[in-house]
Amino acid sequence: TGKRLPLHATPIRFASWMGGDRDGNPNVTAAVTTEVLLLARWQAVQLYISDLEKLKTELSMTKASSFTIPKHVQLIRSYKQLQEPLEVCYRSLCANKLDLIANGILLDTLRRLACFGVTLSKLDLRQESTRHIEALEEIISYILPQQSKYSEWTEEKKQEFLINELISKRPLISQRHKWSTETQEVLDTFEIISRQNNDEALGTYIISMTEQPSDILVVALLMKEMANGKLLPIVPLFERLKDLNCASNVIDRLLSIKTYRNLIDNKQQVMIGYSDSAKDAGQLAAAWAQYRAQEGLSEVCKKHGVALTLFHGRGGTVGRGGGPAHAAILSQPPGSVNNSIRVTEQGEMIRFKFGLPGLAVLSMEIYASAVLEATLLPMPKPKESWREEMNKLAARAHRTYNSVVRENSDFVPYFRRITPLNALSQLPLGSRPAKRKQEGGVETLRAIPWIFAWTQIRLLLPSWLGTDDAFGEFLKENPDGLDRIREMIQSWPFFRMYMDMLEMVLAKADTDIAAYYEQRLIEPNSSMQKLSESIRTRLHHIRELVLLITNQKELLESAPRLAHTIALRNPYIEPLHALQAELMQRSLDKKQEDIPADISRAMMTTMAGIAAGLRNTG
Repeated sequence: TGKRLPLHATPIRFASWMGGDRDGNPNVTAAVTTEVLLLARWQAVQLYISDLEKLKTELSMTKASSFTIPKHVQLIRSYKQLQEPLEVCYRSLCANKLDLIANGILLDTLRRLACFGVTLSKLDLRQESTRHIEALEEIISYILPQQSKYSEWTEEKKQEFLINELISKRPLISQRHKWSTETQEVLDTFEIISRQNNDEALGTYIISMTEQPSDILVVALLMKEMANGKLLPIVPLFERLKDLNCASNVIDRLLSIKTYRNLIDNKQQVMIGYSDSAKDAGQLAAAWAQYRAQEGLSEVCKKHGVALTLFHGRGGTVGRGGGPAHAAILSQPPGSVNNSIRVTEQGEMIRFKFGLPGLAVLSMEIYASAVLEATLLPMPKPKESWREEMNKLAARAHRTYNSVVRENSDFVPYFRRITPLNALSQLPLGSRPAKRKQEGGVETLRAIPWIFAWTQIRLLLPSWLGTDDAFGEFLKENPDGLDRIREMIQSWPFFRMYMDMLEMVLAKADTDIAAYYEQRLIEPNSSMQKLSESIRTRLHHIRELVLLITNQKELLESAPRLAHTIALRNPYIEPLHALQAELMQRSLDKKQEDIPADISRAMMTTMAGIAAGLRNTG
């Protein structure tokens, strides 16, 4: 347009939950969160002092206008207290035709203030819904010992109690009573909100594993009781298949509660979980559930006159919703990207996308342009026939995924045997424990180790299992099925994005490498060996189906640069697989603490090397 953005404009803003995400992580306590907040303030001060030192030497002119400088303040509590005097300087320079100087370091500093404030980024808090329920249950058992357990109440009874307490002027929680360690930690987290004298420090409160409106109302109540009247935006996170399917209904019921509406200023943020939904249901079923959830949430919020921001909890891997940002945003349901979007960048993707200034600018340009395009030129809604076909494909894929992952008694022992899962806990690849709970099977495992383990042996099972049967049966039962799938790829950005990511994953998968792990680690002619062989057969089948659907002789024929990159890296990764399989064979049936240190170090090296080589599937 030829015009600069206003000085206060922040088209892109940053937040973090490092030090605030306590979901299944006992290492993140209220004390840790407090320390992280203080460290961010200290770092911001150091950066702004550096900027101000440069400005002291550059702004040495004597010409000035008669603007009033705001009164000096000893402590910077908000960006405005630093921004206002600097903006006076800026306007004075412009008024005296010194625009060149005004638009140098001074403008850069004003832009940084608008974007980062005096806290660098807002810190989000996150906790699993069951922790809030357990804390409230203990509180209710103390004050109302004659009542049954809160967790046993109906949803209607829970909502009635929570709404009454939200409007009550009487405090609910005794500050003198000695609560259990777990409950006190939950209360201490909410108390952090009350201690912040800067509204920029904290962002939102995210509730993992949200199932019902009461899960959100519990957090509102705990915030009312412990945060001294301060209220953060509460963000429900829907991340399992059944929760995604119910998401729009939950938000509809929530927004119908007047007491809750009075708290939110007609703004609601909802987080869509990609990682756990894919682990829970398989990639195809999860992707379709995520799409339908966004459609439903957009319609519900529009009906209630509430501005919706969708928060996409994507990881770097395809199994965790990863993929090219521009295509991913444009593949969202029409109308769901309405002027804004919120996304996570996690792990190694932060370095890949923001590690160098040029890359960072490019990544931000991609996000900004995609949001503008999706807002101003939304794609048409998918045909009803496509939706019906996706319903069938997703349901069939889900059945196959469940039959292999949950119903086959050999699957969990096979998974533990053939992948380096046990060694993953020793690898510094994330901030949280590999499991939410130490007991249980695949359902308690976090999405990162689940994806990571399958990637290491080049099966990449979570990204394609189930799609093989879904596509195979669809093509067998429908004579024109091939044309119908190709039409969806050609005309529906959502389905095209899914197929592009599936093809890329299959190009990185390798049945020969997987067979080598099987040979070294699985007993011949055992039930586990038969399961392993059947999975490799499935992988070969889905590869053939994708070649047929895309009308190619080799995968990634239409993306030669990506194909060349993969081919270039494979010779460097393959020896690491051979070494890793040998190290795993030497460590069979040994406890982690009994494995020699040199073998453990070598294992970590192979895992890191394979992940780096495979990038967005690692």
